[in-house]
Amino acid sequence: MKQDAVVSNKDSIKSQEQVDSEYILRVLEKHDENHGELIAILEEIQTEYGYLPEEALRIVSDKTNRSLVDIYAVATFYRTFSLKPKGKHLVCACLGTACHVRGAPRIIEEFEQQLGIKAGQTTEDKEFTLETVNCLGACALGPVVVIDGYYFSKVKKSKVTQLLDKAIKGFDELEIGKDKRIFPVDVNCPNCNHDLKDETFEVDGCPSVKLIISLDHKEGWLRLSSLYGSCNFSTEFEIPEGKVMNFTCPHCRKKLHSTSNCSMCGAPMISMLVSGGGIVSICSRRGCKNHMLDLI
Repeated sequence: MKQDAVVSNKDSIKSQEQVDSEYILRVLEKHDENHGELIAILEEIQTEYGYLPEEALRIVSDKTNRSLVDIYAVATFYRTFSLKPKGKHLVCACLGTACHVRGAPRIIEEFEQQLGIKAGQTTEDKEFTLETVNCLGACALGPVVVIDGYYFSKVKKSKVTQLLDKAIKGFDELEIGKDKRIFPVDVNCPNCNHDLKDETFEVDGCPSVKLIISLDHKEGWLRLSSLYGSCNFSTEFEIPEGKVMNFTCPHCRKKLHSTSNCSMCGAPMISMLVSGGGIVSICSRRGCKNHMLDLI
């Protein structure tokens, strides 16, 4: 099982017994049932329930004539999807060879002791989920720990308490050009898989990510920074602080859906596919800087 998504709005979590089959059928009807868009279907279901209930996946399988095995394959391939409710903050520690020989098991034991859970479990208050993976692609920087999408290198036992405290309070501002946690990513539309890069419009000195936004019966373009960790953007019209926006692909004109709610403000987290594998999610509320990156 791959690392799953953060469920940040505890009130949205529903048990499998509460699955509304009529809601699932409406989602399928909107996505034309048998004609693809499985990722978008699963995104909407997870937005509603905070995870992917088994009963909901069985309905999707039955109505789309897809095998349940194929649906579970997609649901477990992307770490943003979750087959069970998760905590508000996701702690993911690497257990790959490079991290292991540098003391990763001791780091994980320290997280387990301080959180009172084992790897793969969630705290009773749904505040933290602790996961381990075989590799995070940063072997030279081990032991590596990722918390809420932020990468931390050469982690020591003495730093665990500080990291957990920062996760609850919110991580510090990042400085573009100096902070190594800020790096470029290429993203595609989750519906049509079209590249969203706009070479003609730069943000932070790099090609931007072009989307269409709508708010209060207005529609216009939005250019996001392609640097993961940066919250800079430019828009066609001013967006009032605190407003939640709707995002649309400029190519297929389909709405970008969310897989979870923001752990900071509760607004939907909008997801895009990362070229090469993974999902990047950003908060849809103006002024909220929450973002997450799940790499495959």
